[in-house]
Order: sequence, then C-alpha cells, then structure tokens
Amino acid sequence: MFIAEIQVPVSRVRGVGPANASRLDALGIKTVGDLLAYWPRDWDDRTVRVPLAQWNSAAKINVDATVVAHEWFGFGRMRTLKLVVQDSDGSQAELVCFNRPFLEKSFPIGTEVAVSANFQSRYGTLQASSFDIEGKGVETARVLPVYGLTAGITQAQIRKIIARALTEYCRGIDSELPESVRVSRGLPTKAEIVRLMHAPQSLAEAKRAREALIFEELFLFECAIGRRSIERRGRLPSLISDAAPSPADGSLADAGALLRFPPMEGLQERLRERLPFALTPGQIAAVGEINADLSGESSMARLLQGDVGSGKTLVSFFACLRIIEGGGQCALLAPTELLARQHAETAARLLEPLGVSIAFLTGNIKSAGRARLLAELAAGNVDLVVGTHALFSNGVNYRSLKLVIIDEQHRFGVRQRAAILEKGAANDGGRKAPHFLMMSATPIPRTLALSVFGDLDVSVIRSLPEGRKPIITKLAAPESEERVFDFVRGELARGHQAYFVYPLIEASDALDLKSAEEEFERLRVRVFPGVEVGIIHSRVDEEEQLGTMARFRGGQTKILVATSVVEVGVDVPNATCMVIGHAERFGLSALHQLRGRVGRGESQAWCFLLYSKNLTEDAKARLKVMHETTDGFVVAEEDLRIRGPGEVTGTQQSGYVAFDIADPIRDRALLEEARAEAFAFLTATEKTLKDGA
Repeated sequence: MFIAEIQVPVSRVRGVGPANASRLDALGIKTVGDLLAYWPRDWDDRTVRVPLAQWNSAAKINVDATVVAHEWFGFGRMRTLKLVVQDSDGSQAELVCFNRPFLEKSFPIGTEVAVSANFQSRYGTLQASSFDIEGKGVETARVLPVYGLTAGITQAQIRKIIARALTEYCRGIDSELPESVRVSRGLPTKAEIVRLMHAPQSLAEAKRAREALIFEELFLFECAIGRRSIERRGRLPSLISDAAPSPADGSLADAGALLRFPPMEGLQERLRERLPFALTPGQIAAVGEINADLSGESSMARLLQGDVGSGKTLVSFFACLRIIEGGGQCALLAPTELLARQHAETAARLLEPLGVSIAFLTGNIKSAGRARLLAELAAGNVDLVVGTHALFSNGVNYRSLKLVIIDEQHRFGVRQRAAILEKGAANDGGRKAPHFLMMSATPIPRTLALSVFGDLDVSVIRSLPEGRKPIITKLAAPESEERVFDFVRGELARGHQAYFVYPLIEASDALDLKSAEEEFERLRVRVFPGVEVGIIHSRVDEEEQLGTMARFRGGQTKILVATSVVEVGVDVPNATCMVIGHAERFGLSALHQLRGRVGRGESQAWCFLLYSKNLTEDAKARLKVMHETTDGFVVAEEDLRIRGPGEVTGTQQSGYVAFDIADPIRDRALLEEARAEAFAFLTATEKTLKDGA
C-alpha cells in the first residue's frame, strides 16, 4: 500500500481527540497517510552537546546541566519563576519560566537536566525564555524532528502523535519507486524512509531519507513528463544539450554540429542564398534539429531558446518554409501587436520573394478586411499568418495548420497556447496536433527546462551573429544623470540614436518615480533641444505608435522615450544607447531584454542603468548581475536564484509544478539524475512491452 492510500481518519490515532483532529485538519492532515507524509521542515540535533560558554557562537545550545537555584521576580499574577542552571564547566544561565511555575516542583534544586535553548545576555546574565528542559537521561541525546505548526498544537504533541502512527501503520508502506531503480541506487524502502524522516537516530540518517524522498518525487515527476511525451509524440524528449556548442564569442563553429544534419534544400536553401550574411553555427544546428522533428511521424514539441539577437526568428522562418513546401500552413503568435507587426514585416521581406503568402491578423484589423483575410485563411490561400492572440479566437479557422510558433512563450498562458494547437488538430480531424515551436529570447535556466518545459525537446543558440560587440553596461547614481546625458549627446553627434525607458507612463502621487510622459517633455525641451524625440507606451494610439516607430526606424526620430513596451519587438541597428531610469524597479529579465534593444548593429552599444537611493538587497543583486555580465544564460540563472521559479516563469502562466519536498533549483543535480533514470526506465519498459507483443 502506498502512503497516500492510507485513508484511515487521523482521529483513529491514539491521542488525537476532536480538538487535535481539528488542529491537524488546519495543517491539511485529514488521514493517517497525510500524517505520515507530513515531513519535518528541519531536525534539532541534540546528540551534539554545546556548553553554555559558546552561547554567542553556536546556533543553539544543547547542554547537560544541574539546577542550582530557584528565583522569583514580579508580584501577584505577574510573579515569574527563574531556574538557574549550571553546566560542567561552571557556566550559569537563567531559564525564565513565563506561565510555567510548575517547573519549580518538576525540577527541584540539584536535579540533573538536559536543556535546549537559544540564550542571550540580558541584565548582566545569560538568559533564555524559550527553552526545552528534561530530566537528564540517555533518551535526551537524540535527533528531534521539527514540524510546521498551527495554533494550539506543540512540537511535543505532534511528535507523539506521529510516533504512535509510525508504530501502528508504518510497516506495510510500499515504495513508489520501481524496485529495480530503488535497488540500483541503494535507496531505503519507503517504510524505512518514513521512519528515518520522523525518528532518525542521527542527522545523517535524516538527510539520507530526505534525499531519497527528493529523488523519488523528481523521478515520478520526470516519469510523468516522459509518459506524456510518449503519448503525444510516440517518443521521449531528448536529454538537453546545446544545439551548437561554441566559444562564448561565437567566433568558431563546431564542425561536428554542422555535419550532424543534411544540407538544406528547396525553399530553405533559396532563403539561405538570399541572406546577406552567414547563419551562425547555432542557427544551422537548430534548423537541422527542427527539420529532423518535422520529418518524423509524431508532432514536434520543441523549445528554441537563445540570447537576445541570436537569430531565433530567422530559424523559425526556415521551419515555416519546410512546412509550406509540404503544403501546410503556419501560424506565428506574438504577445504584442508591435512585435507581431515586426515579424510580419520581416517575413514579408524575406519570404514573399520566395512565393510565400503572408497575412497579419490582430484584434484591431477592421471587419471588412478581417472577413476577407479569414476566408483566405480557411481556404488555405495563406501560407503564414502572423498575429497576436486573435489567431486562436472564435471564427478563425485554418485549412491545414501544421506548425504553430509561439514567440516570447512566457507571456502566454497554458490555455492560450493550447487553444491554437486545438485549431490545428481540428483541421486534421483531431488525429494529430500541429508541430509546436516555442521561442524564448530570455534564456530559460536549465532547471526550468528540465521541469516546467521537461516534455519538450530543447534547442539552444549560444552564438551571436558575426560582428556584434558586447554591450557595455554602466551603473549610474542620480547625481551622474547629467554625465549620462552628455554621453548620449556624443552618440547623437556621431549619427546614432538612443532609448530612454521609465517604469511609469505618467507621474504618480503614490510613487516618487520619473515617468515616460514627464521625462519626454523634459528631454525634448530642456535636455536635448532641437533633437526630434518620440514617445511610445501602451496608452498611445495604435496608429500613432506605428508612425513613431517608423520615424525611429527611419532615423528621423533620434530619441525614443518609452515604458517597457519596447522590451520586445524593436530592432533598430543604429540605436547605440539604452538609458533605463529607476532601473531597480525592473526585473532582471526585463532589464536584459531592454538592454538587448541596442547592440544590434556593428557599432559599440551602451546601456546605462540609472538607479535610486535606498536600494533593497534584491535590487542591488540585480544591478550587480547586469553590470557584470551580458550573457543571457547567466542572467537567467541569477534571476532564478534571486526570485525563484514561480516568479520567473509566472506560476499561473507556466503551470509550474509545486513540489512537496523537492526544490529544482537546490536539487538540480538530483533532478538531472532523476530525469536520466526515469527516461532509462521508460525506455526499458517500452521495449519490454514491444517484445511481449
């Protein structure tokens, strides 16, 4: 029987009356199975004795002592007992017994006791008011589990309740790990794990049990991922490796990566010949991996990630050409109209000369034009449609949707992503979902790639296009703002352009922050008079936004003031300065994306992070990371470390799984081991089933 299958009400455990049953219910403990799986959050190792003299250096004092005096202070109901104890070294301390006058009789003078407490120096003596005291004995030198509690229940009470449950119900618990995996890794049985977690003889035993539990949880999770992939695609996802390992500067190609895949043919080769530059090793390898997926019998499910400016969109166009040449349709979904329009314009420039029919669809397309577009799409006369969430709205139908590409995947919810995939499956009679390619310009930490996106194959583009120079990032205090302005003036004089980004659209009485609207006026009138300055944010009319962006791309507008709306979808190679006001208000991902708006040409680019005073520790950590590295993969790992997985991916958006005891960040090494073991087990199981058939 598995631990979760022990459905005996917790009230059946000796010592659990109605009151304690209600308190345990507040902790989510309803059954004996819940009780046994209520794992300690820590252990108090009282096997290590620490003398009173070390009170200021030890985390906690566990000491054998003798009660040498009883003292009282206060009057009436406020009269409080103090037990004076002395250890073998002669050091003394006072135990202040608030609301525990009965300890006078329990521990008379001369009693040998075991004391566990955190001591402080007060009124010229060593004192503790929160402590455990027991009569000295062999059983006092032990490891005690420490549980999360609720009002009305103590550590001693829950320890006794769980100890009784262990005696009565623990023996028949089965391991959830396959026996072959458990034995090969030398892990304890589940019954032994439960006992060691709640009643270890040493801290080493407790840690061994905890690691076994973590591995079990991660193994079962990766098994579920693997089975889902097998059901959907008929195979396991590949173990994660870089698409094209190469030096950090991308200057050398990995010959092995370039030879792994057959040469491009047809429309793909025609596009490659038309490009005025050479593809990077990472792009070539990623196209090869995608082509292999598209040639398979099952639907592709792949995550394509790379740093800002690594050329992921171009790779996705190569994927589209493979599908279009086979008679299928493609849909490219972007989170903002600005980014969708840029993708559509780029696709038109690169793909229409090859005979590809392209359409642009957003919620703002007028009804008359929309009706014609939808009719052409349903008839199969559109090869590639680029747009926003309108691509999966009601009334949008496809004749033969074979590939769905989602850019900036973290900005879409799970249901939104599923909706457009369902449309593709619908036009195939529900038999096969379309191929699925997710792109992320914010590199996804390996930990999340193994967990949140664990059922996907992963391609990583590390190398940047030839000629790109690393962006130089500078931190600037408020008093350095004028020096930043002077630097920007110098860049404008050289014919370049600049961005100024602020966290607010307009001034707020609640927040002492500069806003895009007020800074637009100041920069235009006082700081850069005579220079054309534009502004863009979410409240600017769509047509005005398009006009402003067109003038900035064309070079007429020299400075663009914006909010984080320009975080994605803006590609102006002539822009060499990014100035971010109140940079501490932005997350690492946003800062890295904003920085990536410059440095897209061959000229040296600069990013200035203007920060306010009185920074939080997290804000300091973020700015330090931005100053020290331009590597998006390093930035992503640090972002994960600072904020945690739920914040990085957006728990609601990504469907991040909350583990009971495992932590994919802390337990990354075990996660990788569990994934390899789970996939090996599933492979062996599939082979056995096939051989038996």
